[in-house]
Amino acid sequence: MSQPQQAEQLAPEAPAPAASHALPYLRPDAFTTPFRDPVWDGPTDPILVADHLANEWALFYTQRRATAPGLTGVEWVHGTGIGVARSSDGGATWRYQGTAEGLIPPRTELPATLWAPDVVRIGDQWIMYLSVLGGRRTDWTGKAGIIQFASRDLNHWEYLGPVDLDSPRVIDAAVARCGDGRYRLWYKDETRGSTTFSAVSDTPEDPASWVLEGVAIPGRPHEGPKVFRLGGSYWMIVDEWRGQAVYRSGDAAGSWIRQEHRGGLILTAPESVDGRPVVGRHADVVPLQSAEMHDGGAERALLVYFTHPHWGGEDIDTMAPDPRTHLSHVRAAVLEVRDGILVCTEH
Repeated sequence: MSQPQQAEQLAPEAPAPAASHALPYLRPDAFTTPFRDPVWDGPTDPILVADHLANEWALFYTQRRATAPGLTGVEWVHGTGIGVARSSDGGATWRYQGTAEGLIPPRTELPATLWAPDVVRIGDQWIMYLSVLGGRRTDWTGKAGIIQFASRDLNHWEYLGPVDLDSPRVIDAAVARCGDGRYRLWYKDETRGSTTFSAVSDTPEDPASWVLEGVAIPGRPHEGPKVFRLGGSYWMIVDEWRGQAVYRSGDAAGSWIRQEHRGGLILTAPESVDGRPVVGRHADVVPLQSAEMHDGGAERALLVYFTHPHWGGEDIDTMAPDPRTHLSHVRAAVLEVRDGILVCTEH
């Protein structure tokens, strides 16, 4: 999402809705105090959205039930809603708003499981692309799909329909407009090696318009793609569960090349526990802008991610029985492009 006069969009977007006051610039030191979900203490998969109607930043996230008693297996990551928090000071402080309503598609097995939203301003509305599973499960089974919703105010959501991606298990949507002027949807296909695939559309508000393109990032399993533009280039990061892998493309339409610097990884150890690194997980990226900058483009971006502060984060199935390992919080770091290399400055 964009701020007033904020450059480095993937391509020109529709004008932001009118507001009576300017949206506070997103702060490079946002989340210096990590955000914790006050209900279950397990916020994951964060996404930041500029709400020009309320002159605030909205944080959407998967509300994992980290402290819920009596759960077995991975039941604590199922039956989840989408938590919402808001900031009126550029991300320095956050207030919990509750969970987003209206996000359960018709005929979904209840209680529904909602994961990893992406929210994009398209035309005069916001479109949410949401991973939806039916029921609460103790293992990683069941069908999962990406469902679209629309909102005029980021509070009330209208069901638009599912995206047909020719797979029974797709999650972690990321949508952006590319250098060729078309929109692309990147996502994790868990039936095809848990790698990143893409679909393309000229009318992304229509869930029936998406046309499958195929694999975008092959190889090592990963999740949580995010595409953005910074320093004149297009970038994709994906969560490899050992840090974020970095890829670069000329137009974001394809031909992604992995960055060689430091094995192509960032956020490999923003925290540590018992002397072991804690990796940064499933992230969002929002360009930073200041009052002194003009239309030349932002040179830095805020990388918003989550960690498990009491667990390294390598493989969720290897978690220790200590219930603290389920806890998570949302943090941020600053991204910059230096000599053609995407680097991360943690705080």
